[in-house]
Amino acid sequence: MPLPAPEERTLRAVGARRPEPARPSTADLVRTLRELGKSSEALVALLDAGAVAGERHLLSAWAHLGRSRGRGESRLRERGAEFALYVAGEDQLPRALARVGVSDTTQQFVVVAERPLDPDELVGRFGLEVDPTAYPRPVDRATLERLGVTDVERATVPESLWEGLVLERVALVDLSPPSGHGTTAKH
Repeated sequence: MPLPAPEERTLRAVGARRPEPARPSTADLVRTLRELGKSSEALVALLDAGAVAGERHLLSAWAHLGRSRGRGESRLRERGAEFALYVAGEDQLPRALARVGVSDTTQQFVVVAERPLDPDELVGRFGLEVDPTAYPRPVDRATLERLGVTDVERATVPESLWEGLVLERVALVDLSPPSGHGTTAKH
């Protein structure tokens, strides 16, 4: 299925980088992310670029998030945190953040935002600089390893289909029961 044209997408993303190592700090980035979450209903996410397997990866995670919430099957209160579960292909937030979250060693990022927010403008709010080499980029072995796709799984398909392995992980989050004590949705 072809992707919608960029100007038609509700979810948009841009690559970014730190202007200098470890600055801004991870704590500053998280603080900004929380502020943005409080000031807008629109989804905002900040991901390690090394864990993002392209546009379809993000759009698939976002679509699965929307369908899950539409069915009242929320796993977490915050949409941004739940989005990270889908991007990571994980059902537990600590493991998801270990795969796709940012740290002091992260140098390249993907800033994701729903309209009306503009990810290009958010890059400056985070204290980052636009970096088109960070996103989008092709799926590679390092990205797949980061997302938990094994050598055995990679060997089952040609390299041209590696993106499908990532999309399968995203879809499997919907099939796994929520971890912990069930959903946070009100029944």
